[in-house]
Amino acid sequence: MDPSLPTSQALAARAARHIPGSTSRSTLHTPPLAPYALRGRGHLLEDVDGNELIDLHANYSSLVHGHAFPPVLAATAGALAEGSCFGLPTVAEIELAEHLASRLPALPRWRFTSSGTEAVMAALRVARAHTRRNLVIRFAASYHGTSDALLQPHAPGVPPAAQADVLTLPLADPHALRAALASRGDELAAILLDLMPNRPGLRPLDPDFAALARSLASEHAALLILDEVITFRLSTAGLHALYGIQPDLITLGKIIGGGLPCGALAGTPEAMAALEPSAPPQRAVHLAGTFAANPLTMRAGLAALRALDAPAIARIDALGERLRAGLLDLGFQVTGRGSLLKLHHPRLPQLWWRLYRQGLLVAADGLCSISTVMDDTLIEDILERFARARTA
Repeated sequence: MDPSLPTSQALAARAARHIPGSTSRSTLHTPPLAPYALRGRGHLLEDVDGNELIDLHANYSSLVHGHAFPPVLAATAGALAEGSCFGLPTVAEIELAEHLASRLPALPRWRFTSSGTEAVMAALRVARAHTRRNLVIRFAASYHGTSDALLQPHAPGVPPAAQADVLTLPLADPHALRAALASRGDELAAILLDLMPNRPGLRPLDPDFAALARSLASEHAALLILDEVITFRLSTAGLHALYGIQPDLITLGKIIGGGLPCGALAGTPEAMAALEPSAPPQRAVHLAGTFAANPLTMRAGLAALRALDAPAIARIDALGERLRAGLLDLGFQVTGRGSLLKLHHPRLPQLWWRLYRQGLLVAADGLCSISTVMDDTLIEDILERFARARTA
Protein backbone atom coordinates (compact mmCIF):
# COMPACT_ATOMS: atom_id res chain seq x y z
CA MET A 1 0.00 0.00 0.00
CA ASP A 2 1.32 3.42 -1.00
CA PRO A 3 1.15 5.66 2.10
CA SER A 4 0.91 8.72 -0.15
CA LEU A 5 -2.48 7.55 -1.46
CA PRO A 6 -5.75 8.30 0.34
CA THR A 7 -7.57 5.23 1.63
CA SER A 8 -11.01 4.15 0.49
CA GLN A 9 -12.37 5.28 3.84
CA ALA A 10 -10.86 8.74 3.42
CA LEU A 11 -12.12 8.99 -0.17
CA ALA A 12 -15.62 7.89 0.85
CA ALA A 13 -15.68 10.59 3.52
CA ARG A 14 -14.68 13.22 0.95
CA ALA A 15 -17.18 11.93 -1.60
CA ALA A 16 -20.02 11.88 0.92
CA ARG A 17 -19.85 15.66 1.13
CA HIS A 18 -20.63 16.07 -2.56
CA ILE A 19 -21.85 12.75 -4.04
CA PRO A 20 -24.95 11.06 -2.56
CA GLY A 21 -23.97 7.49 -1.74
CA SER A 22 -20.30 8.42 -2.34
CA THR A 23 -20.48 7.20 -5.96
CA SER A 24 -22.39 8.25 -9.06
CA ARG A 25 -23.37 4.63 -9.73
CA SER A 26 -25.95 3.17 -7.38
CA THR A 27 -24.96 -0.33 -8.53
CA LEU A 28 -21.49 0.05 -6.97
CA HIS A 29 -22.78 0.63 -3.44
CA THR A 30 -21.34 -2.05 -1.16
CA PRO A 31 -22.05 -1.17 2.50
CA PRO A 32 -20.48 0.09 4.61
CA LEU A 33 -18.46 1.72 1.81
CA ALA A 34 -17.25 0.85 -1.66
CA PRO A 35 -13.49 0.36 -2.09
CA TYR A 36 -11.97 2.75 -4.63
CA ALA A 37 -10.10 1.45 -7.67
CA LEU A 38 -6.58 2.63 -8.46
CA ARG A 39 -5.50 0.79 -11.59
CA GLY A 40 -6.02 -2.36 -13.62
CA ARG A 41 -3.88 -4.56 -15.84
CA GLY A 42 -5.06 -7.73 -17.54
CA HIS A 43 -7.27 -9.71 -15.16
CA LEU A 44 -6.04 -7.82 -12.09
CA LEU A 45 -7.41 -4.73 -10.38
CA GLU A 46 -5.67 -2.85 -7.57
CA ASP A 47 -7.56 -0.65 -5.13
CA VAL A 48 -6.23 2.40 -3.29
CA ASP A 49 -5.83 0.33 -0.13
CA GLY A 50 -3.26 -1.90 -1.80
CA ASN A 51 -5.51 -4.92 -2.39
CA GLU A 52 -4.90 -6.84 -5.61
CA LEU A 53 -8.00 -8.57 -6.97
CA ILE A 54 -8.86 -10.97 -9.75
CA ASP A 55 -11.50 -8.96 -11.58
CA LEU A 56 -14.59 -11.05 -12.33
CA HIS A 57 -16.67 -7.86 -12.28
CA ALA A 58 -15.06 -6.38 -15.40
CA ASN A 59 -17.26 -3.31 -15.06
CA TYR A 60 -20.44 -5.34 -15.40
CA SER A 61 -18.92 -7.53 -18.14
CA SER A 62 -17.89 -4.66 -20.44
CA LEU A 63 -14.13 -5.41 -20.20
CA VAL A 64 -14.15 -8.62 -22.20
CA HIS A 65 -10.36 -8.35 -22.70
CA GLY A 66 -9.57 -7.23 -19.17
CA HIS A 67 -7.86 -3.97 -18.24
CA ALA A 68 -5.46 -1.99 -20.42
CA PHE A 69 -5.79 -4.38 -23.39
CA PRO A 70 -2.86 -3.41 -25.66
CA PRO A 71 -4.81 -3.25 -28.97
CA VAL A 72 -7.41 -1.02 -27.33
CA LEU A 73 -4.73 1.18 -25.75
CA ALA A 74 -3.04 1.62 -29.11
CA ALA A 75 -6.29 2.34 -30.93
CA THR A 76 -7.42 4.84 -28.31
CA ALA A 77 -4.06 6.62 -28.15
CA GLY A 78 -3.99 6.95 -31.92
CA ALA A 79 -7.52 8.34 -32.02
CA LEU A 80 -6.85 10.76 -29.16
CA ALA A 81 -3.76 12.12 -30.90
CA GLU A 82 -5.97 13.05 -33.85
CA GLY A 83 -8.75 14.59 -31.74
CA SER A 84 -11.16 13.30 -29.13
CA CYS A 85 -14.38 14.47 -30.78
CA PHE A 86 -15.55 16.59 -33.68
CA GLY A 87 -18.58 18.44 -34.95
CA LEU A 88 -18.41 16.25 -38.06
CA PRO A 89 -18.76 12.48 -38.58
CA THR A 90 -15.59 10.40 -38.80
CA VAL A 91 -14.52 7.31 -40.70
CA ALA A 92 -14.18 5.45 -37.38
CA GLU A 93 -17.97 5.39 -37.06
CA ILE A 94 -18.31 3.83 -40.50
CA GLU A 95 -15.70 1.19 -39.82
CA LEU A 96 -17.31 0.04 -36.56
CA ALA A 97 -20.73 -0.06 -38.23
CA GLU A 98 -19.28 -2.10 -41.10
CA HIS A 99 -17.71 -4.57 -38.68
CA LEU A 100 -20.90 -4.99 -36.66
CA ALA A 101 -22.97 -5.36 -39.81
CA SER A 102 -20.64 -8.13 -40.98
CA ARG A 103 -21.48 -10.00 -37.77
CA LEU A 104 -25.21 -9.36 -38.10
CA PRO A 105 -25.89 -9.19 -41.86
CA ALA A 106 -29.68 -9.21 -41.38
CA LEU A 107 -29.35 -5.96 -39.41
CA PRO A 108 -27.25 -3.76 -41.70
CA ARG A 109 -28.27 -0.32 -40.42
CA TRP A 110 -26.59 1.15 -37.32
CA ARG A 111 -26.67 4.20 -35.09
CA PHE A 112 -24.39 4.78 -32.10
CA THR A 113 -25.20 6.29 -28.71
CA SER A 114 -23.21 6.92 -25.55
CA SER A 115 -24.78 4.14 -23.46
CA GLY A 116 -27.00 1.08 -23.56
CA THR A 117 -29.71 3.11 -21.83
CA GLU A 118 -29.77 5.57 -24.72
CA ALA A 119 -29.75 2.77 -27.28
CA VAL A 120 -32.89 1.24 -25.78
CA MET A 121 -34.60 4.63 -25.56
CA ALA A 122 -33.82 5.15 -29.25
CA ALA A 123 -35.12 1.69 -30.14
CA LEU A 124 -38.50 2.47 -28.57
CA ARG A 125 -38.67 5.77 -30.42
CA VAL A 126 -37.87 4.10 -33.73
CA ALA A 127 -40.41 1.32 -33.15
CA ARG A 128 -43.16 3.79 -32.32
CA ALA A 129 -42.38 5.95 -35.34
CA HIS A 130 -42.23 2.91 -37.63
CA THR A 131 -45.51 1.38 -36.45
CA ARG A 132 -47.33 4.63 -35.56
CA ARG A 133 -48.36 2.95 -32.31
CA ASN A 134 -47.33 3.56 -28.73
CA LEU A 135 -47.63 0.40 -26.63
CA VAL A 136 -44.42 -1.38 -25.61
CA ILE A 137 -44.39 -4.70 -23.76
CA ARG A 138 -41.53 -5.37 -21.36
CA PHE A 139 -41.04 -8.10 -18.78
CA ALA A 140 -40.91 -7.87 -15.01
CA ALA A 141 -37.50 -7.42 -13.34
CA SER A 142 -35.68 -7.14 -16.67
CA TYR A 143 -33.33 -4.15 -16.74
CA HIS A 144 -33.15 -2.01 -19.85
CA GLY A 145 -31.35 1.05 -18.52
CA THR A 146 -32.38 4.02 -16.44
CA SER A 147 -35.00 5.75 -18.57
CA ASP A 148 -38.23 6.50 -16.69
CA ALA A 149 -40.39 4.45 -19.04
CA LEU A 150 -38.45 1.23 -18.53
CA LEU A 151 -37.75 1.20 -14.82
CA GLN A 152 -39.81 -1.10 -12.64
CA PRO A 153 -43.41 0.10 -12.18
CA HIS A 154 -43.84 2.50 -9.24
CA ALA A 155 -40.10 3.26 -9.07
CA PRO A 156 -39.50 6.30 -6.85
CA GLY A 157 -39.36 9.54 -8.79
CA VAL A 158 -41.08 8.11 -11.87
CA PRO A 159 -44.54 9.56 -12.58
CA PRO A 160 -47.17 7.05 -13.71
CA ALA A 161 -47.62 8.98 -16.95
CA ALA A 162 -44.06 8.09 -17.96
CA GLN A 163 -45.05 4.43 -18.11
CA ALA A 164 -48.59 4.84 -19.43
CA ASP A 165 -47.70 3.20 -22.73
CA VAL A 166 -45.49 0.46 -21.27
CA LEU A 167 -47.07 -2.82 -20.22
CA THR A 168 -45.00 -4.96 -17.84
CA LEU A 169 -45.78 -8.68 -18.02
CA PRO A 170 -44.49 -11.65 -16.01
CA LEU A 171 -41.25 -12.93 -17.47
CA ALA A 172 -41.48 -16.02 -19.68
CA ASP A 173 -45.23 -16.40 -19.19
CA PRO A 174 -46.72 -17.33 -22.59
CA HIS A 175 -50.30 -17.13 -21.33
CA ALA A 176 -49.85 -13.57 -20.08
CA LEU A 177 -48.26 -12.52 -23.36
CA ARG A 178 -50.99 -14.09 -25.47
CA ALA A 179 -53.72 -12.57 -23.29
CA ALA A 180 -52.18 -9.09 -23.47
CA LEU A 181 -51.97 -9.20 -27.24
CA ALA A 182 -55.45 -10.62 -27.58
CA SER A 183 -56.80 -7.45 -25.99
CA ARG A 184 -54.25 -4.83 -27.03
CA GLY A 185 -52.45 -6.22 -30.06
CA ASP A 186 -53.64 -3.41 -32.32
CA GLU A 187 -51.86 -0.91 -30.02
CA LEU A 188 -48.53 -2.71 -29.98
CA ALA A 189 -45.41 -1.00 -31.28
CA ALA A 190 -42.81 -3.42 -29.89
CA ILE A 191 -41.97 -6.30 -27.60
CA LEU A 192 -38.75 -5.58 -25.70
CA LEU A 193 -36.97 -8.75 -24.63
CA ASP A 194 -33.67 -9.81 -23.05
CA LEU A 195 -33.00 -13.50 -23.72
CA MET A 196 -30.97 -13.91 -20.50
CA PRO A 197 -31.80 -10.96 -18.26
CA ASN A 198 -29.36 -10.39 -15.42
CA ARG A 199 -31.57 -8.98 -12.69
CA PRO A 200 -34.17 -11.79 -12.71
CA GLY A 201 -31.31 -14.26 -12.28
CA LEU A 202 -29.27 -14.59 -15.51
CA ARG A 203 -31.25 -17.65 -16.55
CA PRO A 204 -31.55 -18.27 -20.30
CA LEU A 205 -35.15 -18.00 -21.45
CA ASP A 206 -36.97 -21.01 -22.82
CA PRO A 207 -36.42 -21.01 -26.61
CA ASP A 208 -40.15 -21.64 -27.10
CA PHE A 209 -40.97 -18.37 -25.32
CA ALA A 210 -38.44 -16.47 -27.42
CA ALA A 211 -39.94 -17.95 -30.57
CA LEU A 212 -43.44 -17.04 -29.36
CA ALA A 213 -42.42 -13.42 -28.80
CA ARG A 214 -41.00 -13.33 -32.31
CA SER A 215 -44.09 -14.82 -33.92
CA LEU A 216 -46.56 -12.68 -31.97
CA ALA A 217 -44.71 -9.47 -32.76
CA SER A 218 -44.88 -10.32 -36.46
CA GLU A 219 -48.52 -11.40 -36.21
CA HIS A 220 -49.47 -8.01 -34.81
CA ALA A 221 -47.28 -6.01 -37.23
CA ALA A 222 -45.09 -4.89 -34.33
CA LEU A 223 -41.32 -4.99 -33.87
CA LEU A 224 -39.28 -7.37 -31.74
CA ILE A 225 -36.50 -5.50 -29.95
CA LEU A 226 -33.79 -7.66 -28.40
CA ASP A 227 -31.65 -6.11 -25.67
CA GLU A 228 -28.20 -7.70 -26.01
CA VAL A 229 -26.23 -5.11 -24.09
CA ILE A 230 -24.85 -7.88 -21.86
CA THR A 231 -25.35 -11.03 -23.94
CA PHE A 232 -23.80 -9.98 -27.26
CA ARG A 233 -20.49 -11.53 -26.13
CA LEU A 234 -21.96 -15.07 -26.26
CA SER A 235 -21.47 -15.48 -30.01
CA THR A 236 -20.12 -13.37 -32.85
CA ALA A 237 -23.72 -12.38 -33.58
CA GLY A 238 -25.06 -12.37 -30.02
CA LEU A 239 -27.25 -14.70 -28.01
CA HIS A 240 -30.19 -14.45 -30.41
CA ALA A 241 -28.14 -16.23 -33.07
CA LEU A 242 -27.84 -19.22 -30.74
CA TYR A 243 -31.63 -19.14 -30.32
CA GLY A 244 -32.18 -18.99 -34.07
CA ILE A 245 -34.49 -15.97 -33.94
CA GLN A 246 -34.18 -12.68 -35.79
CA PRO A 247 -35.06 -9.33 -34.20
CA ASP A 248 -36.24 -6.26 -36.05
CA LEU A 249 -34.11 -4.07 -33.78
CA ILE A 250 -31.23 -4.90 -31.44
CA THR A 251 -29.55 -2.81 -28.76
CA LEU A 252 -25.90 -3.24 -27.80
CA GLY A 253 -23.43 -1.67 -25.40
CA LYS A 254 -20.65 -2.69 -22.99
CA ILE A 255 -18.13 -4.78 -24.99
CA ILE A 256 -18.65 -2.89 -28.26
CA GLY A 257 -16.97 0.20 -26.78
CA GLY A 258 -13.73 -1.47 -25.74
CA GLY A 259 -14.14 -0.13 -22.19
CA LEU A 260 -15.32 3.34 -23.21
CA PRO A 261 -18.92 4.60 -23.01
CA CYS A 262 -20.91 3.21 -25.91
CA GLY A 263 -24.30 2.01 -27.06
CA ALA A 264 -25.69 1.02 -30.42
CA LEU A 265 -29.00 0.45 -32.12
CA ALA A 266 -29.25 -1.73 -35.23
CA GLY A 267 -32.11 -2.93 -37.33
CA THR A 268 -33.54 -3.91 -40.64
CA PRO A 269 -33.59 -1.26 -43.36
CA GLU A 270 -37.37 -1.01 -43.00
CA ALA A 271 -37.31 -0.44 -39.26
CA MET A 272 -34.37 1.96 -39.34
CA ALA A 273 -35.82 4.05 -42.17
CA ALA A 274 -37.34 6.33 -39.53
CA LEU A 275 -33.82 7.56 -38.74
CA GLU A 276 -33.22 8.80 -42.29
CA PRO A 277 -33.33 12.61 -42.50
CA SER A 278 -35.39 12.17 -45.67
CA ALA A 279 -38.16 10.33 -43.82
CA PRO A 280 -41.59 12.01 -43.82
CA PRO A 281 -41.67 14.66 -41.06
CA GLN A 282 -44.35 12.82 -39.11
CA ARG A 283 -42.16 9.69 -38.97
CA ALA A 284 -38.61 11.11 -38.89
CA VAL A 285 -36.87 10.25 -35.61
CA HIS A 286 -34.36 12.73 -34.26
CA LEU A 287 -31.45 11.00 -32.54
CA ALA A 288 -28.38 12.94 -31.47
CA GLY A 289 -25.77 13.14 -28.73
CA THR A 290 -22.66 15.26 -28.35
CA PHE A 291 -20.44 12.26 -27.67
CA ALA A 292 -22.26 9.61 -29.70
CA ALA A 293 -19.89 7.85 -32.13
CA ASN A 294 -16.87 9.75 -30.83
CA PRO A 295 -13.73 8.43 -32.52
CA LEU A 296 -12.04 7.24 -29.31
CA THR A 297 -14.91 4.88 -28.54
CA MET A 298 -15.31 3.79 -32.16
CA ARG A 299 -11.59 2.91 -32.45
CA ALA A 300 -11.50 1.18 -29.06
CA GLY A 301 -14.64 -0.78 -29.85
CA LEU A 302 -13.38 -1.93 -33.23
CA ALA A 303 -10.09 -3.12 -31.72
CA ALA A 304 -11.95 -5.02 -29.00
CA LEU A 305 -14.38 -6.67 -31.39
CA ARG A 306 -11.69 -7.69 -33.87
CA ALA A 307 -9.97 -9.54 -31.03
CA LEU A 308 -13.23 -11.19 -29.96
CA ASP A 309 -13.58 -13.63 -32.82
CA ALA A 310 -15.29 -17.03 -32.76
CA PRO A 311 -12.29 -18.93 -31.29
CA ALA A 312 -11.87 -16.32 -28.54
CA ILE A 313 -15.57 -16.55 -27.67
CA ALA A 314 -15.45 -20.36 -27.60
CA ARG A 315 -12.45 -20.24 -25.27
CA ILE A 316 -13.96 -17.85 -22.71
CA ASP A 317 -17.28 -19.68 -22.90
CA ALA A 318 -15.48 -22.92 -22.01
CA LEU A 319 -13.71 -21.18 -19.11
CA GLY A 320 -17.04 -19.86 -17.90
CA GLU A 321 -18.64 -23.30 -18.02
CA ARG A 322 -15.68 -24.73 -16.13
CA LEU A 323 -15.96 -22.06 -13.45
CA ARG A 324 -19.72 -22.56 -13.16
CA ALA A 325 -19.33 -26.33 -12.79
CA GLY A 326 -16.63 -25.87 -10.17
CA LEU A 327 -18.74 -23.43 -8.17
CA LEU A 328 -21.67 -25.83 -8.23
CA ASP A 329 -19.37 -28.57 -6.94
CA LEU A 330 -18.40 -26.25 -4.08
CA GLY A 331 -22.05 -25.79 -3.15
CA PHE A 332 -22.63 -22.34 -4.61
CA GLN A 333 -25.80 -21.58 -6.53
CA VAL A 334 -24.82 -20.15 -9.89
CA THR A 335 -26.60 -19.56 -13.19
CA GLY A 336 -25.75 -18.18 -16.62
CA ARG A 337 -24.34 -19.34 -19.91
CA GLY A 338 -20.90 -19.31 -21.46
CA SER A 339 -18.68 -16.52 -20.17
CA LEU A 340 -21.46 -14.94 -18.06
CA LEU A 341 -22.24 -16.23 -14.56
CA LYS A 342 -24.36 -15.09 -11.64
CA LEU A 343 -24.02 -16.01 -7.99
CA HIS A 344 -27.13 -16.47 -5.87
CA HIS A 345 -26.76 -16.31 -2.11
CA PRO A 346 -29.16 -15.44 0.73
CA ARG A 347 -26.56 -13.07 2.19
CA LEU A 348 -24.94 -11.73 -0.95
CA PRO A 349 -23.47 -8.53 0.60
CA GLN A 350 -21.64 -10.62 3.19
CA LEU A 351 -20.43 -13.05 0.51
CA TRP A 352 -19.24 -10.10 -1.59
CA TRP A 353 -16.94 -8.96 1.22
CA ARG A 354 -15.69 -12.48 1.95
CA LEU A 355 -14.77 -12.84 -1.71
CA TYR A 356 -13.13 -9.41 -1.71
CA ARG A 357 -10.95 -10.38 1.23
CA GLN A 358 -9.90 -13.45 -0.77
CA GLY A 359 -8.84 -11.25 -3.68
CA LEU A 360 -11.91 -11.67 -5.90
CA LEU A 361 -14.06 -8.85 -7.26
CA VAL A 362 -17.59 -9.69 -8.37
CA ALA A 363 -20.53 -7.38 -9.01
CA ALA A 364 -22.67 -6.42 -6.03
CA ASP A 365 -25.58 -8.32 -7.57
CA GLY A 366 -23.46 -11.45 -8.10
CA LEU A 367 -22.75 -11.01 -11.81
CA CYS A 368 -19.39 -12.42 -12.95
CA SER A 369 -17.78 -12.60 -16.37
CA ILE A 370 -14.77 -14.20 -17.99
CA SER A 371 -12.27 -12.16 -19.99
CA THR A 372 -9.89 -13.29 -22.70
CA VAL A 373 -6.85 -12.68 -20.48
CA MET A 374 -7.93 -15.55 -18.20
CA ASP A 375 -6.90 -19.20 -18.55
CA ASP A 376 -7.44 -22.62 -16.96
CA THR A 377 -4.81 -22.06 -14.29
CA LEU A 378 -6.50 -18.86 -13.21
CA ILE A 379 -9.89 -20.59 -13.04
CA GLU A 380 -8.39 -23.10 -10.60
CA ASP A 381 -7.01 -20.23 -8.53
CA ILE A 382 -10.44 -18.56 -8.53
CA LEU A 383 -12.14 -21.76 -7.37
CA GLU A 384 -9.65 -22.12 -4.52
CA ARG A 385 -10.42 -18.57 -3.42
CA PHE A 386 -14.16 -19.26 -3.58
CA ALA A 387 -13.59 -22.35 -1.42
CA ARG A 388 -11.78 -20.25 1.18
CA ALA A 389 -14.49 -17.58 1.08
CA ARG A 390 -17.15 -20.22 1.68
CA THR A 391 -15.59 -21.25 4.96
CA ALA A 392 -14.31 -17.81 6.06
